[in-house]
Amino acid sequence: MHAPLTDREDPSKAATGNKLLAAFDSALAFTNQTIVVFAAVALITACAILSYSVLSRALFHAANYWQDEAAVFLLVGATFMTSAYVQGQRGHIGIEAFVGLLSPVANRIRLWLVDLASLLFCAFFTWKSWTLAHEAWTDGQVSNSMWSPPLAIPYGLMACGMTLLCVQIALQLVTPFSAAARR
Repeated sequence: MHAPLTDREDPSKAATGNKLLAAFDSALAFTNQTIVVFAAVALITACAILSYSVLSRALFHAANYWQDEAAVFLLVGATFMTSAYVQGQRGHIGIEAFVGLLSPVANRIRLWLVDLASLLFCAFFTWKSWTLAHEAWTDGQVSNSMWSPPLAIPYGLMACGMTLLCVQIALQLVTPFSAAARR
């Protein structure tokens, strides 16, 4: 366990200095909250599908050609689509060892540089995700299972989630320059 981190302020005060930025932040927060609700339903559905799969195979010796893949699609969607929400809460893995050693100004610079590096990596990942989704859509790629669902579904969810993550990180990069408090 660790003490509260001093480099994270109240998220509700993040973009109050600029009305356009505050509106954009509120819209993104609402979108992320809505996605979290759907992701929770997706996780519960994946659990139900996998439980059904195990029970039907054990009790009735039924084939499970679609259950595993459906659960994986739901888990991929929930994971990638909620990444922007997690970033908005600063819940992704971070190096906390330096927080207590650096001054508040140095911590703000550290956070900004980490956000910049994260944005560059995530932008590349987003670009590759969209190209993968586009190829899967145009080529009509399907999975190798008997069920054969289109691969554009998980690739599209991955691309949308990474796009939202990039938007969230970009918002966090711009916020310090709008005379607003840093998250």
